[in-house]
Amino acid sequence: MLDRPVPASPLHEQSGDRILAVCEAGLGAVDSFVALARGAIADLVSPEGRWDNAKATQHQHALHGVAWLATYAAGLRALLGWAACLHETNELGALEKLILGAAFGEYLNQIAGGLPMSQVETVRPADFGLQDESARIFDTKACNLLRREGFNTATRSRIADLVRHGSFGAICRGDAALDQIAGELRSFVEDRIAPDAHGWHCRNEYIPMPIIEEMSALGIFGLTVPEQWGGSGLGKLAMCIASEELSRGYIGIGSLGTRAEIAAELIRLGGTAAQKAKYLPAIAAGEILPTAVFTEPNTGSDLASLATRAERVTGPDGAVIFRVTGNKTWITHAARADVMTLLVRTEPAAGYKGLSMLLAEKPRGDDADPFPAPGMSGGEIEVLGYRGMKEYEIRFEGFEVPEDALLGGVGGQGFKQLMETFESARIQTAARAVGVAQNAMELGLGYALDRAQFGQPIYEFPRVAGKLAWMAVETMVARQLTYFAAREKDLDKRCDIEAGMAKLLAARTAWSNADNALQIHGGNGFALEYPISRVLCDARILNIFEGAGEIQAQVIARGLLTGKN
Repeated sequence: MLDRPVPASPLHEQSGDRILAVCEAGLGAVDSFVALARGAIADLVSPEGRWDNAKATQHQHALHGVAWLATYAAGLRALLGWAACLHETNELGALEKLILGAAFGEYLNQIAGGLPMSQVETVRPADFGLQDESARIFDTKACNLLRREGFNTATRSRIADLVRHGSFGAICRGDAALDQIAGELRSFVEDRIAPDAHGWHCRNEYIPMPIIEEMSALGIFGLTVPEQWGGSGLGKLAMCIASEELSRGYIGIGSLGTRAEIAAELIRLGGTAAQKAKYLPAIAAGEILPTAVFTEPNTGSDLASLATRAERVTGPDGAVIFRVTGNKTWITHAARADVMTLLVRTEPAAGYKGLSMLLAEKPRGDDADPFPAPGMSGGEIEVLGYRGMKEYEIRFEGFEVPEDALLGGVGGQGFKQLMETFESARIQTAARAVGVAQNAMELGLGYALDRAQFGQPIYEFPRVAGKLAWMAVETMVARQLTYFAAREKDLDKRCDIEAGMAKLLAARTAWSNADNALQIHGGNGFALEYPISRVLCDARILNIFEGAGEIQAQVIARGLLTGKN
């Protein structure tokens, strides 16, 4: 804890060394409180050190509260690392200091007084029986300074003054090559995506194939595919940066890269040599468009109940095939995809161990005939947002797949193969959320500066500027937590908890930014002609797919308490 006297000068005017020390002390207090909360909830849901599902459900509010507390701690730690990186390179300027202090000040106040898990669910120290401990832990010079000055009226005003020209703080990616990727993709988005994205959304149109071809030429689909299979061989941090920049223009564009990422990772980690040689170069080149076919109407996150079955039979020509029967739903880009990573049940009564993954090829369809293949039928699910690729449900009725399409050539590995990709998928989703959050912030800022009321731009009104100031702060926290998870993954470290935390926080930030940016637009934000109406719809899905927020909090909490997912 900080035990030296705190200077009387404002927090943001202190030296880089000093503000880093103050925030480090604040983080120590947060860590202490999180440890106590973890211990308190462990006593409730893991009596005698054994996880109890019934008790975990009974105490779900507090259990998920621990996940959120730990996520805040992780976010602050990542932001402190960002600030230290900037300080080492003499880039820790006035805005960056303000962002750092604001994040610590606001999150400390929320942790001590009430942390919003959603608009109607708040977790407080009393939920863990830690009212007195909270008052003691956070009653230090450092915490009091951060809580008092970190994000007060004056600080909000200073941040608003600095971001009004479109500078939201140095990023500190730590690699010139990554900066170049971000710059190139930002130019692509500005030139080729931003002018047309809202029209695609309003007309519920597919992203045009020429755009997909340009993305392929930029190397987006092969960014993380190893060079031996025609990719760039870059890491998850590079993919995060790409997803963020593309999603800043349109979430559908960012998600196109995710389709390739999920399929390529499944095949790279679990495929046979022949499957890797066949599919990875084609995916990297954009010649094959994949789609993930996992979800079923009545299963959601309960994959052990998955019912779509694949039976081994002998086909008319004497070859062994899989015959697939069942229903799938929420399949993104299904009609135009060339190959499905299809999760099926090959053993009827084996739970998770009876699941297998098939690389099932199909012809491309269109709106008139989405699934022109024997044994397949289905249609589009009309959705509020996340358009451009479209969502589908599919019915399989004897759909035939060759035996050599079994991923890895061994049955019963589907659940394990899927779990191996979940860290990457959640990091990807977090990156897309950061891009959407950034887009919402920029739209809100542009409108606030252009819209005049009572003789001045509405940006001059403190509650408008204050909203945008907090958007800048929390977007940076979400970004740095996402980057941290990606770096851990690139170091081959287990990062399922960190990936889940990044997704949890970034998804909430995207929705908060979009909601507040629409509020800044007033009635115009409710009009379909304004892009913020699209961004609000796009942001809402981020807290649902790749694990709804409640599921994500459950996974994080259980991982924290038991070391298991």
